[in-house]
Amino acid sequence: MDVNGGGELHNNQFYQCEESKPLLGEMSDGHNNAKPGAGPCKRPLHHCSSSGMRYKLLHEGDIQVCVLKHPRTFLSKILTSKFLRRWEPHHLTLTDSCLSSATPTGYMETSLSYSSMEDLQLLSWDNAPKYCIQLSFPGGTVLLQAANSYLRDQWFHSLQWKKKIYKYRKVLNNPSRWDVVLKEIRALVDMALSSPLQDESIHQAPLHIISTLLAENSSLSAQDHENIIVAIAPLLENNHPPPDLCEFFCKHCRERPRSMVVIEVFTPVVQRILKHNMDFGKCPRLRLFTQEYILALNELNGGMEVVKKFVHSMHGPTGHCPHPRVLPNLVAVCLAAIYSCYEEFINSRDNSPSLKEIRNGCQQLNDRKPPMPLRLLRPEPPTPPPANLLPLATTPSPPHEILVELERNNNSANVKKKAGPAGGDSEPNLIDCLLVSPAVNTLSIQLPAQADRVLGCFALILKMLSDYDDWRPALASLLQPIPFPKEALAHAKFTKELKYVIQRFAEDPRQEVHSCLLSVRSGKDGWFQLYSPGGVACDDDGELFASMVHILMGSCYKTKKFLLSLAENKLGPCMLLALRGNQTMVEILCLMLEYNIIENKDTQLQIISTLESTQVGFRMYEQLCDRQRELKELQRKGGPTRLTLPSKSTDADLARLLSSGSFGNLENLSLAFTNVTSACAEQLIKLPSLKQLNLWSTQFGDAGLRLLSEHLACLQVLNLCETPVTDAGLVALSSMKSLCSLNMNSTKLTADTYEDLKAKLPNLKDVDVRYTEAW
Repeated sequence: MDVNGGGELHNNQFYQCEESKPLLGEMSDGHNNAKPGAGPCKRPLHHCSSSGMRYKLLHEGDIQVCVLKHPRTFLSKILTSKFLRRWEPHHLTLTDSCLSSATPTGYMETSLSYSSMEDLQLLSWDNAPKYCIQLSFPGGTVLLQAANSYLRDQWFHSLQWKKKIYKYRKVLNNPSRWDVVLKEIRALVDMALSSPLQDESIHQAPLHIISTLLAENSSLSAQDHENIIVAIAPLLENNHPPPDLCEFFCKHCRERPRSMVVIEVFTPVVQRILKHNMDFGKCPRLRLFTQEYILALNELNGGMEVVKKFVHSMHGPTGHCPHPRVLPNLVAVCLAAIYSCYEEFINSRDNSPSLKEIRNGCQQLNDRKPPMPLRLLRPEPPTPPPANLLPLATTPSPPHEILVELERNNNSANVKKKAGPAGGDSEPNLIDCLLVSPAVNTLSIQLPAQADRVLGCFALILKMLSDYDDWRPALASLLQPIPFPKEALAHAKFTKELKYVIQRFAEDPRQEVHSCLLSVRSGKDGWFQLYSPGGVACDDDGELFASMVHILMGSCYKTKKFLLSLAENKLGPCMLLALRGNQTMVEILCLMLEYNIIENKDTQLQIISTLESTQVGFRMYEQLCDRQRELKELQRKGGPTRLTLPSKSTDADLARLLSSGSFGNLENLSLAFTNVTSACAEQLIKLPSLKQLNLWSTQFGDAGLRLLSEHLACLQVLNLCETPVTDAGLVALSSMKSLCSLNMNSTKLTADTYEDLKAKLPNLKDVDVRYTEAW
């Protein structure tokens, strides 16, 4: 009998792929303290099937069934006779342990267990029934007949897989000798790799079996652990490890961070997770494993240099990372690690179970640990020296500790002074310490040594991520909501490390990056507020704050709204920095005066005094006074009502023309087919009577539109035909309620922005949107 059924599927040849090199091979010199007796840690060769038919794993299906209760020695004679037994149609289900029918009658009255199945083969000789599979059981044979050869082979491979995986699950569920277990694991891995079935469970089922084996046998030696990890490595090349296996990998990273397995086996697994994982929320242990792997790299001799090489390997050698999921996943890992450093404090604050308690099933309030005190250090105020001693003879007293514990029944905090003199000012409670306030600058949180190392490691990773130009826009967007616990923002070490990241955002000329320094919504603080003088993270007397203001003022944020927010919230710091000669702050104060942001006369005089107190301020204030005199002359009634500039005119030509006389009556200005840009908006906003503006075929862009929308509220007709404006600038026109005619022909207007403008501009009657997306 030809048990191979003449099928080409049973003659599949296999070849061995070249052993892949460790992706972090250059780091090998960073862990030379590994034990030499641990044995080689080479990854097994991945057996890749040659080209051939592929099948989906069957879980159920319709098939013909025939049972022959005859000795197997007479089988061929029976099968070739014309008196073949009858066939019954059944809908069979391939469960994990048996083959059962949806209608348990006739031949399939009882399920067929895989454990009692002695043999499984194809029938393919001339007189045999077509497309049959033979299942041999004690005392008889079951024949399954499919509709065609493909279905027959699909049933054959599915039954074969179910039978073998059942056997391995049973064998590895009760291990006796670990040398035999390791051999069985290798055979299981080879079977999964060589199977012609294509299904997620083909690789996941062996991983689940092995993870269950490891979870139930925690007393294995370290060498056995490494041997098992090496054996299953080929299965992890294209599959994420299941949760229990992630827990085992985390334990190995914590206990043996210098093991060769971490570099040679875990590195490609973690790289695949970071490149392809879409949601850590569905499997948080993948994130935890990635976190422990990075901490294991940090334990090598190279330390953070090894981690830096790993981050670079994830980005790639080019200027653009080809994997869009790497950055969000790395940021998610960093945020989770940083939160874990303050987990006990956060749980004490909000009375929520920790991740560790959730994993351990500790959900009852009685099982919870008591709140962990938050250690805050505050310098002791100096004690006045005795009258008979000079001030130089005084000895600085050590800082005293404050133990802060949160009560579970209310939101108040009990503050106890552990050391220091009695009396004096009352100490701030925990909530006051963690809120953004100047008082928090004198406080610092003490973390355990291990948590402090974790915090330093992942804060440095955020710094590394900010060094990549292509990652910086997305990183700024991810960090814009300030996704850190309040305890971290009160930790001087963390905010000092994070300051580098914010500085990188402030130095980036791209608007999409530095605009993320502002709050994500009104009423919520952003990085701009946190690192401003008086903010929780400010430790440099406003140097970073000045850099942020400079970059924001140099972009589209040179607007009344931004200046108003500075005048309302940060006028004092701005004046102080201007008094110290900071040029950016001097420009800010001049603009506040020029745009009439400050209404209070006393405050205006104080700003003028501040400007006149420095050389750079005095010079800029004189220039402001000159501009104001020119503006007064420009806006004086008189001059033409209509004006057209010659073609090829520039911004400088327009400024020269408007400075030559009075244009208080100018209502219609045509700059069509000139070379003016958004810079000319500074001149256009000085025309108080302007009602019609023609910018056809100019280089006037979004930044200019934003400035016009704030100052030319009376504009009625605007022609933007063939200009480079986009939705980013056109959306600002919604504040110009007097617009009745708007030409956006041949611009980058979209349909959504057009609908928004129509809804917000009630007087808009004449609109031209030809040759746009909204047409």
